[in-house]
Amino acid sequence: MPRFHLARQPSPRALICIVLLAVALTAVACAPKAQRKPPRVPIVVAQVERRSIPFEMEATGQVEPIRSADVTAQVTGLVTRIQFREGDEVSAGDVLFQIDPRPFKAAFERANAVLARDRALAETAQLELARADTLSVRGLISPEERDQKRSTAGAAWAAVRADSAALDAARLDLDNATIRAPISGRTGSTSVHAGDAVKANEIATPIVTINQIRPINARFTLPQTDLAAIRRQGGKELRVDAAPAGSDSTWLQGRLVFIDNRVDPTTGTVLLKAEFPNHDSALWPGTFVRVRLRLYDQVDAVVVPAAAVSNSQSGPYCFVVKPDTTVESRPVTVQRTWRDLAIIAGGLKPGETVVTDGQVRLSTGAKAVIRPGAGSAPQPAAGGP
Repeated sequence: MPRFHLARQPSPRALICIVLLAVALTAVACAPKAQRKPPRVPIVVAQVERRSIPFEMEATGQVEPIRSADVTAQVTGLVTRIQFREGDEVSAGDVLFQIDPRPFKAAFERANAVLARDRALAETAQLELARADTLSVRGLISPEERDQKRSTAGAAWAAVRADSAALDAARLDLDNATIRAPISGRTGSTSVHAGDAVKANEIATPIVTINQIRPINARFTLPQTDLAAIRRQGGKELRVDAAPAGSDSTWLQGRLVFIDNRVDPTTGTVLLKAEFPNHDSALWPGTFVRVRLRLYDQVDAVVVPAAAVSNSQSGPYCFVVKPDTTVESRPVTVQRTWRDLAIIAGGLKPGETVVTDGQVRLSTGAKAVIRPGAGSAPQPAAGGP
């Protein structure tokens, strides 16, 4: 016969445990969930500092040589020799071109011979005048004859002076057959070659141009509203820095050498020029440069990185980090900017900490975590990781 087993009934103690477990699970399920804290915003910070900041005016300028010479031929002739290559550096007095000197030598010799002949004639006429004066005193010749001798001698000496001038002109033409550099500088392209004939004094078509590039000038303009601040510096030598176009890392130092004596009425600007040593030829005639004219140094200026200043409809503001790493939005007054710094006239104090990166996710009262960034040192966040 099959055997049947009856199920064992749980004990009262086990029933109590089961009921307590069910109650505990129900309580856990029905308990309100704990609210999560908002995450901290990572930021980069910088300190508000007090520094000496230059007061500068920026402009765009153009490089120009201090001196430039368009070389032309002073005599007409055939070019027999060129003593330089295009683009060479030359010194004042260096030979550039040689024009065939033979015609000018012949003219010089001819003028010299004419001068010698006429001088001999003049000396003879002078001797005859002396004899005529002696004979006239004795009454041996008439006064008319003596006057004739005096006139002849005067005309002879006048011819000598004319011959001397002609000889000087012939000598000058002979010298001008050798074309020399009038200034020191760099040569440009030349329009003639050996064997070409050149004409005298063709100013419209110079045979070569020489530009002095050491030192060199940069001309620039500033609004007439800045003229008063420049003139207040008196006779003090003002520093000017220039950077070639496309170069933000290379700045060359020079000095202000010229302020125009009038304001251009059509543009409302005044012309200025700065001189640079240009030893390495970094500045090239005709190129555009960025120019910074430094007037003075503003001592004890309150500065922050320009990246720390944001703008809204209410004006500029900065996020200031408190000791508990919460931030607050604070309006500031920006006096001016200098390179990557903002000079603050009000709203911040030296030693405070401002946010330079991460402002987009911030609002007043938000918690932040400071992370290392360009221009800031790693700083531990107080009161939490």
